[in-house]
Amino acid sequence: MTTSGTYNYAPSVAEIGLTAFNRIGIHRTEITVNHMNELKNASNLIMSELSNRQPNLWTVGLTSVTLVPGTATYAVNPEVVMILDMYISYGTPSTDRLIFPISRTEYASYPNKAQQGFPSVFWFDRLISPTFTLWLVPDSTYTYTCSYYSCRQTQDSVLTNGLTPDVPYRFLEAYTAGIAWKLAEIYAPEREDKMFARYERAWQIAGTQDVENVSMYISPGLQGYFR
Repeated sequence: MTTSGTYNYAPSVAEIGLTAFNRIGIHRTEITVNHMNELKNASNLIMSELSNRQPNLWTVGLTSVTLVPGTATYAVNPEVVMILDMYISYGTPSTDRLIFPISRTEYASYPNKAQQGFPSVFWFDRLISPTFTLWLVPDSTYTYTCSYYSCRQTQDSVLTNGLTPDVPYRFLEAYTAGIAWKLAEIYAPEREDKMFARYERAWQIAGTQDVENVSMYISPGLQGYFR
């Protein structure tokens, strides 16, 4: 058996768009400037949807922030959609301690939000300009560094210059099927339901594989029952 031995298949956004148009019965010789404008919107709307179907492992990155004594709230890059894990580094040699997320309601319930000490929880406020707020508020006992893994939104889809979409190989079919569904809403409404079903199937296949392949352990917290 002879195979290619290569792993270079990376179609551009424009090439994927032509495939999506073909799926709804519009061939490349029929495509106009208006078609391409709709393709630009459809491809970016699908990217927006992918950003909402978190976490997408290819968008995960690590950010570190040096904490300031007495300062509880810190700015987060606007492209961040979700904070996955956060830990505090302190001391010499450096030691890492995981801290945990809380909700807005939980944070609101704390009677002394200015209390200082070693931070143990964080509240991620998902504003247009997002922030995270720590409690306890960092004190001056150590020089604290806060590090967090976060998922960012997917990058813009650009049709020109042969640019490829910000999705990995395993998501190319879901991305293509999603664009075909969006275009069918406008140009082939009789195919919309069929295109949506194909998109959902492709997403389920890709999403099932976009996970960390590790064991999960669940331990009951019984300490409070046996004091």
